[in-house]
Amino acid sequence: MALVLAGCGQSSGPGGQTANGSSSAAGPREIDLTANDTMKYNLTAITAKPGEQLHLVLTNTGTQPKEVMGHDWTLLKAGSDAAAFSQAAVMHKAENYIPPELSNEIIARIDLLGPRQTGEVTFTVPTAPGDYPYLCTFPAHYQAGMHGILTVR
Repeated sequence: MALVLAGCGQSSGPGGQTANGSSSAAGPREIDLTANDTMKYNLTAITAKPGEQLHLVLTNTGTQPKEVMGHDWTLLKAGSDAAAFSQAAVMHKAENYIPPELSNEIIARIDLLGPRQTGEVTFTVPTAPGDYPYLCTFPAHYQAGMHGILTVR
């Protein structure tokens, strides 16, 4: 099940770059995020204002089957241990790699996508400034570098 994120920020290119920008009165700021067979997001840093609406669109541009190279996007609360979340996720294939015991740490997410699939989520950025980790929960993707930070300031 894909959720829709109302987003803030403009994507600025591949390879660990930052999405910045401001939302308009007309609606949430959109962030386009891609994931591929090299287990990387095109953005590893996103900056948002407290309480801003974001619409995040994740596209899996890869070609590998979902069962071996699925991608999702999971935003965690500030202070969450993304590495520990990733470790726990491995044991929860039936739950799309979301450990039920840690589900209270999730702010927003896009479910697991197969090749050439797109998912969306719209959410309100937390009002507390800080760094909020995001990651792909598919096994070994976090360890391969498929994660980033939403900075609220």
